Amino acid sequence: MIIDHRTYVIAHGRNKEYLALFEAEALPVQIKHIGEPVAYFTTAVGPVNEVVHLWAYEDFADMERKRKARDADPAWAEYKRKSAGMLVDQRNKILTPTSFSPMK
Repeated sequence: MIIDHRTYVIAHGRNKEYLALFEAEALPVQIKHIGEPVAYFTTAVGPVNEVVHLWAYEDFADMERKRKARDADPAWAEYKRKSAGMLVDQRNKILTPTSFSPMK
């Protein structure tokens, strides 16, 4: 298993707008092609205006296959059009579990 760990910095004052748009339009597409997120958070202390989300995949091939299907969905293109300009920064990591991780 791998975890796609993403941290998005949202433009100042647009958190509520971004989250509402994501929940209404992006999340259904993500769930359809990728599955439910492992977690989806906003920051409460420390750097503000951040959204952190985690997505699980069997391996890199699974991730690529699922993302390709999502990216081909017209609803995803529409979401990307509507959310343009909302992100200030995006940081992505791929996490792999250790031998003793409770999540594998």
